[in-house]
Amino acid sequence: MSLNLPVGAMADAATLSPLALFLQADIVVKGVMIGLLLASIWTWAIIIGFSVTLRKASKESRAFEADFWKAEDIDRFYETRGKAAFPAAKVMAAGVTEWRRSTAQRVIDRDGTRDRLSTAMSSAIGGEVDRLSDRLNILATVGSVAPFVGLFGTVWGIMRAFTSIAAEQNSSLAVVAPGIAEALFATAIGLFAAIPAVIAYNRFSHGINRLESTLTRFADGFYATLSRELEAQR
Repeated sequence: MSLNLPVGAMADAATLSPLALFLQADIVVKGVMIGLLLASIWTWAIIIGFSVTLRKASKESRAFEADFWKAEDIDRFYETRGKAAFPAAKVMAAGVTEWRRSTAQRVIDRDGTRDRLSTAMSSAIGGEVDRLSDRLNILATVGSVAPFVGLFGTVWGIMRAFTSIAAEQNSSLAVVAPGIAEALFATAIGLFAAIPAVIAYNRFSHGINRLESTLTRFADGFYATLSRELEAQR
């Protein structure tokens, strides 16, 4: 059994394809669509790159911490492993550097040394968190702004559709549909850019918070070890 569709119906379906909707749109709606597509591409590039970076940093930091607590000589462990570029190593490096500076004096200020150790490692944690989360603000911006940019394209397209109705004095679906479809297509692209950005931002924020908690626990344990060493030197 075959269905004989009118040629006009097939033509209308073709004019409502995504590519046709883009080509039929005016310069304003085209600009909105292009901007949102570029934002979507940028968002996915950040998502992929950040996923790899965060997973690598978390894995290396956990392995480093596990090896650190098994080490018998902190100085030797620092010389062999403490100069790496991942977060846990940088936290340890900050603590060791401050320890060596503070204990190099003939008279050691134990309370001052403890304060400086805590500050140095806390600053290292904050610096690593800031470095890792540098591009999360882009995801937050795209997630919050893209729907409104798409809505602007929608409003503009609907205004254009009503203008066409007024110009042709014809309110049939054939006249109205292309303009409204263009408008709704802009909204769809806005949501296509915003939804992954929001989901990724929430997931990455959670991952950053977990890594920060891991680094803080490591710094607290290392601080306690150095504090006991201070007491042993009394």
